[in-house]
Amino acid sequence: MQSFFADTPYEVIAGQKPERDTELHYQNVLFIVFRLIGLYAKVEYHTSNGRIDLVVQTDRYIYIMEFKLNGSAEDALRQIDEKRYALPFANDGRKVFKIGVNFSSETRNIERWVVE
Repeated sequence: MQSFFADTPYEVIAGQKPERDTELHYQNVLFIVFRLIGLYAKVEYHTSNGRIDLVVQTDRYIYIMEFKLNGSAEDALRQIDEKRYALPFANDGRKVFKIGVNFSSETRNIERWVVE
């Protein structure tokens, strides 16, 4: 994934903030990638306690992903736990992975991720 983001062109239109400087950009790119390889993916998955940035489901696994821009992967993972984002999948039977990801606006790439 880091190689993918590193190869994405960087363009700035005079006076505008680059789209790549928003968390939503990375969320949408990952959604498209997962959908293109045939996986079920949903952005802004609503729960009773908030919205999960991205949920990806396979036959055997559920991946709950929370993203931060210029924050920390640990903060993203802490948000998953504090808002109990895994709870809707507790009776699903598939293994659930919680993934916190931090993107850097300086490097315009994944800075760090943690999986639990």
